Amino acid sequence: MSKVQKKELFVPDFEEISKVLQEGLAANFKTASVSVVECPDLTKPPFTLAAPGLCGSPRLADVGGPPYLVPLAQKDKKYNFQDVAQQTELPGAFIIGAGAGPHHVVGVNSEMMANARDGGENQTYLCKIKPEDESYVLEKGSSTDFCLLANLYLSEGKPGKVLEVKASIRTGEENFVTCMRKTLKAKYGDKPVGLGGTFLIEKGKAKIHVMPDFSSKPLQTEDDVNGWLRFFDMKAELVCLSTFVSHDPGLDLRIEHSHCFSHHGDGGHYHYDVTPDEVMYRGYYVPAEYIYRIDPPENTHRIGRD
Repeated sequence: MSKVQKKELFVPDFEEISKVLQEGLAANFKTASVSVVECPDLTKPPFTLAAPGLCGSPRLADVGGPPYLVPLAQKDKKYNFQDVAQQTELPGAFIIGAGAGPHHVVGVNSEMMANARDGGENQTYLCKIKPEDESYVLEKGSSTDFCLLANLYLSEGKPGKVLEVKASIRTGEENFVTCMRKTLKAKYGDKPVGLGGTFLIEKGKAKIHVMPDFSSKPLQTEDDVNGWLRFFDMKAELVCLSTFVSHDPGLDLRIEHSHCFSHHGDGGHYHYDVTPDEVMYRGYYVPAEYIYRIDPPENTHRIGRD
C-alpha cells in the first residue's frame, strides 16, 4: 500500500467563510455573492454528478503528483478510486476532482474529470489529444483507475449545507479559484483551509489545456511543460470539479487543481476565463475536515503545478 499522511484542516464557521470569500471575490469581479444554502441536486443537468450532494465526512486527497509526470512520466504509478476511498477512511465515497487518466486503459495519456461513487455509478470523463490532427476528444471513462496524480474531494455525497459562490464580469487578474484560495490565505495564514466542490462556467470561454501523450524528451522547465501541453479556448457551459487548499502544511501539495467537462465535447484542465467582460461563475463548495497525502514523490519539484 502507498504511504499515506493525514492532517486535520481548519474548518471556519460557514457564515464567516462566506463573508470572507465574498469580500475577496468582490475585489476581483464586478458582482460576487457567497451564501450558505441547501445543496441543489447535483445529479441533475448541467452538473450531472454521480451523487446528489457534497456533504458528509468531507475530505481531500492529494495523490501522487507532477513529479511523477515530469521530467519523464513514471508510467507504473497507477491508482484506483476504491483504494483512495479506503486510504481516506471513507469506503463508498463520492469522489470528484482532477487527475491524469488511466493510460493503460485509454491507450494514451489524458485528462481525468473524476466523478464517481466508490462501488457505484461512474460518470467520470476523460479528454485526450488525437495524434493524427492534434484535436481533442472528450469521452466517458469506464475504468475506476487513474495514473500519476490527482486532487480529489471525497464525501458521502449527501444533501446539506454548502457554500454557493457566484461571481461575474472579472475585473481583476486572478481566476475564480485562485482568488478564493488567496483570499483564504490572507485571512487564515498558516491555518490550512481546504475546499472541494464543483463550479459552473455559465457564460464566456476559458483557457483549458489537454495533455498529449507522454513526452519522450525530458521536460525540465515550465516552458518545456507549456510547450508540450495543448491549449484551447473552450466555451460555456463548463462543469468544473475543483479542490484548493489555502496553505500547504508541509505535505508538498498541489494547492489548487480544477478540471472541467461539458455536454458539447469540451473538457480539460481549467486555467482561467478569457472573456472577463462576460464570464459568469456559479459554484458549490464545502470545507474539508482532513487532507490525505497519498504516495507523495520522494524527489519533488515545483514544475507543472499551474
